[in-house]
Amino acid sequence: MSSERRTSRVAGVKTSETWPLVHAERAALAGHLAALDDAQWATPSLCAGLTVREVLAHLTAGASLGPLRWMAGVLRKRFDFDAMVSYRLAQQLGASPQETLDRFRRVVTSTVKAPIPVEAVLGEAIVHGADIRRPLGIGHDSPMATLTLVAGYYAGSDMVVEARGRISGLRLRATDGEFAIGSGPLVTGPTLALIMAMTGRAAFLDDLDGPGVATLRERSA
Repeated sequence: MSSERRTSRVAGVKTSETWPLVHAERAALAGHLAALDDAQWATPSLCAGLTVREVLAHLTAGASLGPLRWMAGVLRKRFDFDAMVSYRLAQQLGASPQETLDRFRRVVTSTVKAPIPVEAVLGEAIVHGADIRRPLGIGHDSPMATLTLVAGYYAGSDMVVEARGRISGLRLRATDGEFAIGSGPLVTGPTLALIMAMTGRAAFLDDLDGPGVATLRERSA
């Protein structure tokens, strides 16, 4: 099969094999944030309108909501999903940055999730981790197998965040791993940058090359 048509989503990965990847990403993020000062906690993240601290609270909320509580929130906010996300985030923010971090640490090994695939939970850990780290100048190297799995998931799904639609008609190829998918104008770059571009993070577009980047930039505006 040609590289233009293949996808690197890891076939046959079991839920029991994916959760440890989620936990590893959460643990790494908690470690990276342990020494932040108040100004750093207030840094705008790459998640529009949210600070670093607020994105971490959002991750805590996601790891604390099973299907029943998730649906209760949806009903309470009358199917306004943005309002529900803001409501649950506020619940987990705490009175101080240290409390925000402590709450996140308590859910590092959680397997609680909304009615979404576990790959989506892993994707949120990767994407929101980068939303936090990039503005702070913190480096992190996730295992390539983890990034490849997440890239493949987003390339085939618009659940939670539009990603498949954003790359429609484009050919993506990682320069540091096996991920490759699609046909059309080419976009190349690190797997993480491709993931972040798929999920609308324009800050990572400068890490990519190829004639398809202009299209991604338009779709991320």
